[in-house]
Amino acid sequence: MKIKTIQSNQRGGADHGWLKAKHSFSFGQFYDEKMIQFGTLRVLNDDWVAPGMGFGTHPHDNMEIITIPLSGTISHKDSTGGEGSIPAGDVQVMSAGSGVTHSEFNHSKSEPLTLFQIWIFPHTRNVMPRYDQKSFDIQSKRNEFHLLVSPDAREETLMIHQDAFIKRGVFDANTLVEIETELASNGLYIMLVEGSVEIDGTILTKRDAMAISEVSALKMHILNDADILILDIPMQ
Repeated sequence: MKIKTIQSNQRGGADHGWLKAKHSFSFGQFYDEKMIQFGTLRVLNDDWVAPGMGFGTHPHDNMEIITIPLSGTISHKDSTGGEGSIPAGDVQVMSAGSGVTHSEFNHSKSEPLTLFQIWIFPHTRNVMPRYDQKSFDIQSKRNEFHLLVSPDAREETLMIHQDAFIKRGVFDANTLVEIETELASNGLYIMLVEGSVEIDGTILTKRDAMAISEVSALKMHILNDADILILDIPMQ
């Protein structure tokens, strides 16, 4: 088992006033040759967007883009005709495929927007662009992971063009959690949204992450009530 711990303060950052971003991997003006990607996971941005601000129309291609609002609501519009408001609790996927343009805005006049945006390389290039979103009530069942994204829309999840799985769960303190990869060749990128946990003798706190490869299963000890995001990612 190979483990790399990424503490919150080791991430790259950008402060544009209206946008405060933390980058788990090289992005924009932040570059670290040791933090390019984890398998097919290319981007995990942790963004704060001021009221009334956002990202104007811009292009993407050949990337699976997943947006997870943590607070507030993001408004999306793209060239496929996809359009909607994505509140905290919803997850959005966009297959950029052969090419798409889109915009994302926080239209609230008073509330900031916080979100994770994830980019995953697809297993097939130049697919037809598509957009989808779905609500997930992760608070409905504590102490277990809820599958949000999968390659085949299993269990009423959102589909992407990659053998990757995204899970999120909330857990009570003093809980022992066992995690298994969905595919033997996949690795795990664990982002601690809130709380504190211990994995293999290492303690993670809010916004710390751990990249784990050559693993099929591991145990996690929940130290304090925790919100955990797991990216189960093909390594090649």
